[in-house]
Amino acid sequence: MRIESDFLVLGSGIAGLSYALKASEYGTVALVTKKDRAESSTNYAQGGIAAVVSSTDSFEAHVADTLTAGDGLCHNDVVEMVVESGPRLIEELVDIGVRFTESKRNDGERFDLGREGGHSANRVVHAQDLTGREIERALLAAASQNPKIRMYENHVAIDLLTLGKLERRPARPDACFGAYVYDRLTGEVKIFSAKVTMLTTGGLGKVYLYTSNPDIATGDGVAMAWRAGASIANMEFIQFHPTCLYHPEAKNFLISEAVRGEGAELLGCDKKPFMSKYDARGSLATRDVVARAIDSEMKKTGARCMFLDITQKPARRIIDRFPNIYQRCLEFGIDITKEPIPVVPAAHYSCGGVRANKDAETDIRMLLACGEVSCTGLHGANRLASNSLLEALVFADRAARRSSGLLEESRMLKRPELPPWESGNAVNADETVVISHNWDEVRRCMWDYVGIVRSDKRLSRGLRRIQNLQEEINEYYWDFLVTADLIELRNIALVAELVIRSALSRKESRGLHYTLDYPERDDKSWLKDTVLERSVE
Repeated sequence: MRIESDFLVLGSGIAGLSYALKASEYGTVALVTKKDRAESSTNYAQGGIAAVVSSTDSFEAHVADTLTAGDGLCHNDVVEMVVESGPRLIEELVDIGVRFTESKRNDGERFDLGREGGHSANRVVHAQDLTGREIERALLAAASQNPKIRMYENHVAIDLLTLGKLERRPARPDACFGAYVYDRLTGEVKIFSAKVTMLTTGGLGKVYLYTSNPDIATGDGVAMAWRAGASIANMEFIQFHPTCLYHPEAKNFLISEAVRGEGAELLGCDKKPFMSKYDARGSLATRDVVARAIDSEMKKTGARCMFLDITQKPARRIIDRFPNIYQRCLEFGIDITKEPIPVVPAAHYSCGGVRANKDAETDIRMLLACGEVSCTGLHGANRLASNSLLEALVFADRAARRSSGLLEESRMLKRPELPPWESGNAVNADETVVISHNWDEVRRCMWDYVGIVRSDKRLSRGLRRIQNLQEEINEYYWDFLVTADLIELRNIALVAELVIRSALSRKESRGLHYTLDYPERDDKSWLKDTVLERSVE
């Protein structure tokens, strides 16, 4: 089966939906999403969007905070562009129906602005503690009513259709013409043909054993882009969120950084504060500092978790500000108005990804990348809290404006024949336990060897194990008919390799990458992005 459109969007988070809505002004859009259309990392984003919308804030301050968090690797021009675009795009969200929490204080401010670690001012626009869900709701409603956008749920992209792949030879420059996509409900592999393809597939948190990410975050876009020959950058910078709920029955539940922004203190197993030993900002230090501090305290004391205490705030304020967190913790027997919350770090966000310019263009023609799947130069070595949704909005907006010209350019390209998917002699998998075992082994290997604190020895061991697993996975991939689980397993193994290779190549500690072998920052040799060059298979 072949489905044609002007634009193919892979992913249905804030980046994908924003782009689809704006690109639809120029042509038809096919939007492919792995599960339900609302299942995305955006939907789980609690904190909000960092934007300068207060009269007491400034672009200069937001830029400075972003550069400080990025630890020298942010691209200044990109940071300035993103920050200065924020207020306009917040207004656009309001116009399509996003209901941000308004200020109840008599201070002349329109929004109730939160503050998170690394920010020098209250600038996080939020919808209580369910900002992502509210944004996703409004964007989905708008997209569902748009006759030019057609959504395909329960569809998993397998590989990009590029000139080099189709002609079985390296193509310079290469171009993308769509993707092979697996229909989870029917088992059919379909051809999605498009003039412009946008990757908005989100993050890669499921590469790690413990993560705040939803199950869909398996690094699919990075893996597909790499196999197609795109350049990948800064994959060593994996942000571990310091405060995920520690409870045997809680799966991936994040305690928003905004809780610390409201005054919560991190406590050790002795219930005493410890962050002042690590940073003058205390519990409001940036995520990399806080995650390493918690990791250090846990290793020193042998404790399984640390604690986050906001009980000093009035109960009504806590419940009003964090209704979702309050209710969710209550379900596990934890009343956050009366007792501290047990927390542990977990893989949360990738600052690296498919290298993209200011218009979200990759080095494969007609292939765009936006949101967490991309590396744009905004985050550098560490993402500032709540800059991710802002980045998605800004680059989706710029990519859509560029897409009008891309449609014109696509007409000049010679379009190759798009052959149907061939299964060859592949048969139905008879031992799905192999997939689940390898899946667990990849994730445990990454957690043990490529975590918050690294060393060359651990990384080298991890790389050998991942490469051995890849051989087994690739053999399985070609012998058996594809399934969603097999596609994702293939992708997380590849992404794991890319993370390790990037981490091994950076001989310093900076931002989210901390290695015992090179504990100091080295601006003389390493004030640059880590770029893995294109490799066409």
